[in-house]
Amino acid sequence: MKLALHTFKFGVSVRQLKGGVQKRPREYGEAHVKNIALWNYADWAALVASAVLIIFLIVGAWAITRPKEEVFGHPKGLYMLFFAEMWERFSFYGMRALLTLYLVKHWMYSDGTANLIYGAYGSLVYITPVLGGWLADRYLGQRKAVLFGAVLLTLGHLFMAFEGDGSGYQNDPTLNVFWLALAFIIVGSGFLKANISVLVGQLYPRTDVRRDSAYTIFYMGINLGAATGVLIAAYLGETIGWAYGFGLAGIGMLLGLIVFILGKPLLKGNGEPPVPAKLKEKFAGLNLEWLLYAVGLAGVGVIWLLIQYQSAVGGILLVSGIVLLLYVVKEALKLDNEARDRVFAMIFLILLMPLFWGLFEQAGGSLNLFTDRHVDRGGIPTTFFQSINPIYIILLAPLFAGLWHWLASVGKEPSAPAKMGLGIVQMGLAFVVMVWGAESFSSSNDAGALMMPVLFLFLFYLLSTTGELCLSPVGLSAMNRLSVKHMASLMMAAFFFGTAGGNYVAGFMGSLMGEGEGGDMTREGALEAYWAMGLVAVGVGVAVVLVSPFIKKLMHLDTLTDDGLEGSAAAGLEAQEAGVHPASR
Repeated sequence: MKLALHTFKFGVSVRQLKGGVQKRPREYGEAHVKNIALWNYADWAALVASAVLIIFLIVGAWAITRPKEEVFGHPKGLYMLFFAEMWERFSFYGMRALLTLYLVKHWMYSDGTANLIYGAYGSLVYITPVLGGWLADRYLGQRKAVLFGAVLLTLGHLFMAFEGDGSGYQNDPTLNVFWLALAFIIVGSGFLKANISVLVGQLYPRTDVRRDSAYTIFYMGINLGAATGVLIAAYLGETIGWAYGFGLAGIGMLLGLIVFILGKPLLKGNGEPPVPAKLKEKFAGLNLEWLLYAVGLAGVGVIWLLIQYQSAVGGILLVSGIVLLLYVVKEALKLDNEARDRVFAMIFLILLMPLFWGLFEQAGGSLNLFTDRHVDRGGIPTTFFQSINPIYIILLAPLFAGLWHWLASVGKEPSAPAKMGLGIVQMGLAFVVMVWGAESFSSSNDAGALMMPVLFLFLFYLLSTTGELCLSPVGLSAMNRLSVKHMASLMMAAFFFGTAGGNYVAGFMGSLMGEGEGGDMTREGALEAYWAMGLVAVGVGVAVVLVSPFIKKLMHLDTLTDDGLEGSAAAGLEAQEAGVHPASR
């Protein structure tokens, strides 16, 4: 086992000889420094992203160190949480953009297996916050849970830098370190994701009019971290060496941890354990607090084993999802008629999640491989295209929030189910438009391979992002708005399961596309699958719009009263958080 801190040499692997992966340009990976005259778009984009990140850090350091309690009209704790979450997103999205390519090109997994691993990983990342949020609410408090999660995430991202000898998954024992890294990231996400956005809300009274703008600032941190993580960390990983990209992601997470530790006084006592004395009680010879941390570490061991058996993850998700659904129905039947109808409406919305996210998350799986091999990228690294979605979110989320507000003012705002149906239609159109572009406008490269114009990749991400903005924040808001108080956490858990199921569906569909020639995804097979996905999504989305008046009736909005859920925290889902604008909550 060795930590690869050298420049990665991109030779031609066995899979490349089969034509499965394109060879990198010679200027990448063969020297530490490239003549500035030879810089292309990727190099300049990474430099600009670095400059933007540095400017934000300077402004943030200035804001946090002011002698005043508030800066720019907000408590300084908000800016501390902004930067802690920004670094967490920097590390997470930088690693996510590299993962599928890393599995195929470094560990030499088949396309199908790589997609399935990606899907299983994504689904577990979305499931663990259910337990992490429950432990924080019941015992640890949000601050301790976020701190513990950040420690685990830092270890996980740094372990990703152990890349072994490059001989492939069948021969290199360092693969066990890779599985351990994923396990640390999954469990760490469980403790952090569900709780850090809760801390933002706790900085303000429920009636404080600044809450909306506070969440706007916080979500800007999420998207800034997501975009720069891809443009910097993933750039290093793809063009210089995997260890450089993963290592920088780990350093980013470490910086987030340091910011959070040093910024504790800025939280003003928020996020502490609900019953501090409870954590000091002895269980099995340990304080309860340390016992809970030990359970978290034991969970790392369980996930380390589970992530190696991706089909088992799908089976567990299916069985637990059915059990959870039956339990929700059982609890709903105990409610009065209107509250029960609202639960049934939420179940309908939750059942849309696996379809939408199953298509959306192709971006990090099969579409990442398709972009690498079948898109005329003009020398731009494949991972760069993972930054398009957060950049579109930054640009479009305020426009969508304004659009919903304007439509509401003139009495034309679509209902929540109709918006979600439109989101699914747009997700389907993203695939339809991309396949049409690939079939109609592709041209041959020097090797004779058909390459899709990059314009249609930008159109794919545009439509998938607008679809996300119609579905994700709307669904999240509906869970908070329609739940009776004692079922709020249960319904959010169900929402998590729906999203987790979508991630696994994404990996599973990608694995089916990987059953082509020698385990590699073919261009024709991928386009055929994308076309089918797009048509199904458009059809389902139209059907949802058509039945939306009935679902809206089940929501009984005319008799909905405020039971104290107003302003409740976001679920902690990064894709959802990226699309949430407070005005649409």
